[in-house]
Amino acid sequence: MATFAFELVSPERLLLSGEATEVSIPGTDGYFTVMANHAPFMSTIKPGIISVKQASGEQSFVVLGGFADVTPAGCTILAERAAPKADVSAADIDAEIAKAKDAGANAKSGDDMANAAALADSLMSLKAML
Repeated sequence: MATFAFELVSPERLLLSGEATEVSIPGTDGYFTVMANHAPFMSTIKPGIISVKQASGEQSFVVLGGFADVTPAGCTILAERAAPKADVSAADIDAEIAKAKDAGANAKSGDDMANAAALADSLMSLKAML
């Protein structure tokens, strides 16, 4: 199967850099899968799980937002926060849900309140996938 260059980067560290055969990404408009020679595009990422298939096996990472840059030659994800799925607990996500709900309760505008509610919903969906 054809491979492409893949990188997952967070502000703290480079989580993965290597060749992948397939990557599933939680885009804001829904999950999408990237494969070799994919059409170029950019997407925002919502909280979710990124699954990376490589010749050596599959790895999963929890992301809490960011951007995906896809080209025919590869895919780079700039995550706001990310960690290997095994390192994230339901309690970690519960803390993020509480922060989102607090932000919604203290929102100054309807847009801010709606954004906080959408984030809390995405985080609850993520928690169900852990």
